[in-house]
Amino acid sequence: MARPRTFDEDRALEAAMRTFWANGYEGTSTQDLCDATGLGRSSIYNTFNSKHELFKRALARYIDVMTTAQIELLEDAERPPLERIRAYFEGVIDGEIENRPGGRSLGCLTVNTTVELGGRDPEAGAMLERDLARRIAALRATIQEGQRHGEIASTRDADALARFINALIGGLRVSAQGGADRAVLESIAATALDALTAH
Repeated sequence: MARPRTFDEDRALEAAMRTFWANGYEGTSTQDLCDATGLGRSSIYNTFNSKHELFKRALARYIDVMTTAQIELLEDAERPPLERIRAYFEGVIDGEIENRPGGRSLGCLTVNTTVELGGRDPEAGAMLERDLARRIAALRATIQEGQRHGEIASTRDADALARFINALIGGLRVSAQGGADRAVLESIAATALDALTAH
């Protein structure tokens, strides 16, 4: 009979996610994961099978929490479309400022993973592609609604604008990792909003 687990798997996954977020996949050792989760190596391998499997589960958790919250914000029918996009930028900036050990932001686990593993890890790459497609679709729908209502004046294709905003969010996150402060991040976001409303 298998022995019951004596730890909180969900809490261990959260701790592992934060460790990968801070250090990257290759920069995180098994010992780092043991230290973060409070588990021994055998418990980690018995529960999660491998470092890579644990990473995939941590990445899935991050995507589920972060992307779901962002999409809910973009689909909030109580707010005008442009206001939703403004709130989306604000949420990203707030997150970057909150997760700032040592004066530099952690960035975004999906952006960091795209840079670190995007072309070298097919499984992580497929997860990132699905996540990107969800975010682009939500942004595109919000932009199309804003264009129909005259809030978003840019006549560029909504898909191109969605990809522009997504790329800009990635750039914001990298800027925050480089040490950019709130004022700098807010000025970047304001410039993007200007681009959406300019004729």
